[in-house]
Amino acid sequence: MGVLQNVDPNSMYEQSLYKVDDNHIKPQVIKRMNRYKKWEYGYNAEHDIVVISKTGEIGEIYDIQNFKVALPKAAKNIHKRSDKKDEQFWEAKEYPKELSKIKSIFDWETYPSDFKEKWYDYIDQEFNHRDEGFWFYNNGEPTYITGTHYMYLQWTKIDVGHPDFRESNRLFFIFWEACKADKRSYGMCYLKNRRSGFSFMSSAETTNQATMSSDARFGILSKSGSDAKKMFTDKVVPISTNYPFFFKPIQDGMDRPKTELAYRIPASKLTRKKLNSNEQLQELVGLDTTIDWKNTGDNSYDGEKLKLLVHDESGKWEKPDNILNNWRVTKTCLRLGSKVIGKCMMGSTSNALEKGGNNFKKLYSDSDVTKRNRNGQTSSGLYSLFIPMEWNYEGFINAYGLPVFDTPKEPVKGVDGELIHTGVVEYWENEVEGLKDDQDGLNEFYRQFPRTEKHAFRDEAKESIFNLTKIYEQIDYNEDLKNTAVVTTGSFGWEGGIKDTRVIFYPNKDGRFKISWVPPNNLQNQVIIKNGVRHPGNEHMGAFGCDSYDISGTVDKRGSNGALHGLTKFSMEDAPPNCFFLEYIARPQTAEMFFEDVLMACVFYGMPILAENNKPRLLYHFKRRGYRGFSMNRPDKVWNKLSVTEKEIGGIPNSSEDIKQSHASAIESYIEEYVGYRDESYGNMYMQRTLEDWAKFNINNRTKHDASISSGLAIMACNKNRYTPVAVRQRKAISLPFKRYDNKGFTSKIIK
Repeated sequence: MGVLQNVDPNSMYEQSLYKVDDNHIKPQVIKRMNRYKKWEYGYNAEHDIVVISKTGEIGEIYDIQNFKVALPKAAKNIHKRSDKKDEQFWEAKEYPKELSKIKSIFDWETYPSDFKEKWYDYIDQEFNHRDEGFWFYNNGEPTYITGTHYMYLQWTKIDVGHPDFRESNRLFFIFWEACKADKRSYGMCYLKNRRSGFSFMSSAETTNQATMSSDARFGILSKSGSDAKKMFTDKVVPISTNYPFFFKPIQDGMDRPKTELAYRIPASKLTRKKLNSNEQLQELVGLDTTIDWKNTGDNSYDGEKLKLLVHDESGKWEKPDNILNNWRVTKTCLRLGSKVIGKCMMGSTSNALEKGGNNFKKLYSDSDVTKRNRNGQTSSGLYSLFIPMEWNYEGFINAYGLPVFDTPKEPVKGVDGELIHTGVVEYWENEVEGLKDDQDGLNEFYRQFPRTEKHAFRDEAKESIFNLTKIYEQIDYNEDLKNTAVVTTGSFGWEGGIKDTRVIFYPNKDGRFKISWVPPNNLQNQVIIKNGVRHPGNEHMGAFGCDSYDISGTVDKRGSNGALHGLTKFSMEDAPPNCFFLEYIARPQTAEMFFEDVLMACVFYGMPILAENNKPRLLYHFKRRGYRGFSMNRPDKVWNKLSVTEKEIGGIPNSSEDIKQSHASAIESYIEEYVGYRDESYGNMYMQRTLEDWAKFNINNRTKHDASISSGLAIMACNKNRYTPVAVRQRKAISLPFKRYDNKGFTSKIIK
């Protein structure tokens, strides 16, 4: 059963890191296959799971962020530290003193056969745990850890001695084992929080694999060559040095090398069978395995074959170094033709986007296990994993390795023996509250200790001209709503496929539109025809803004997206006021597809559109189809001041300095009034990509901000009266020829 069941059932925290999937495979199928031990280690295409069991039997199936992993069936003899439930937790076993005196396989050879016979079962059992994993009771729950995790907990010495058992690390190693088992995977891309233990865990895995591999090479990269060297000398080498003799091969060169650790004679050969004292070391085949590190660069390890590449701090590669370029090179070091022969263990927090974070963000996004090509691989080849900070924050892990999410009613004993009085979520929220007035400090805190992927990739705030506090309040609020149906993804289409009839909205996970409000049936497709020209029937309810493009494709395939935003006004209709109800940020294969998408949205909602006319093909598309009445004229000029083209197709030349300032001011005003926490509630701006674009908007470099351009035009369209020019006239007193009368008495008299 999942260890997380030990968490207080009354906890307010809802974890989404993983779940036990009891319905993925029918229980009778698992039972039948277990009976004949037919579950093979690796990817099972029939059931779309990765089996990490090496016994032929499986137990629970974990869904870790959409990656389904089948664990081994629970062992018959599960290690139990104590018969008392509350005294059952992980504890490293003490190394027998008689064996601790033996430093190498050469020393072992000098001992008599009866001594070797005495310890053979113990040593052989350790190899089994290393290979198959280990089961132990944790607060009454049978708990499985992988062989790699066992080696980390039992035989790895870190800066504080033995590592603590943590549920977050258990899930990390289960995910990693599945990456190793899956022949489609090149490894993992781990988005982490600061001080999560990744450097030690990856160093432990490097040493673990290298000491049982032959003719293999293991490499280390980090954000700089000095960091890679430090990881090698301060972590990998000491871990290897402190291994027990039966796991430690004979190495070449210095005891504590600086550049390369080379293993020659494998100790494992001495312990896989009972040895006679007459066996000679010369008969053993050497490992010829090395571990080294490289200076940071795009071509590090180019052309070399690696069994494991550890990529530490990969979200912090700053120019001129580029993690994307390096991964394109090192990925080839892990394959032979189509066969994946090595794995990458990549992990990092993220720098600010302009300091390496953007490249790591793209690599992480390209590692989504739900998005695969026809070969079954992700775009990067890696599998992404994100573990929120509350799972792994120092000082908030209880004695069973579980996070204390909520503030407990009574203090809880931590894994370090200290009492925990506050829940980690409340503690984190208090830290955030204290940084509200320091936006750069807050963003740095989010990146170091993220609760969401959005937090992890927060950018620096220095260039933003808008109120970031409000923007990020709204982003965080929306993140809490991500599992609710506030925003629907879908597509628009003409009814029956016949153009210029009725438009229908179809929910579709691959659609290009995101909408938060659909008008009632009586307000849909409200089109008025005047003199043969179609006009919007719901102009009083809202309007669209659009940042268009004219060219279907570009040479480098990196052209800007087309963007469309719909915004409501205050009206007496059944519609949420001042709400961005539609977001479209995409670049379909042809510009015509984009034009038709925009047209259908306008028709469906019956609202006009204010678009840039310096890219006029969209507006000509509207005019040619009879929808000139939908295209708004620029609100800052009266009709007789418009150019010939502006009279013909409408639109606004969003390039002059006055328009730029008005546009930015429109967004700024909207954010201040309707975004973030206000009046004891949050705004209803649910379009995350637009909020993120506002957060990094640069008025001097607007070409990258399609969403900001489009949304700003929508705000201007809904408030066009603010931009209408007013002729200043000198008002003169006018004498009106009306007489005034005194109506007292029976007869009215003229007042002189």
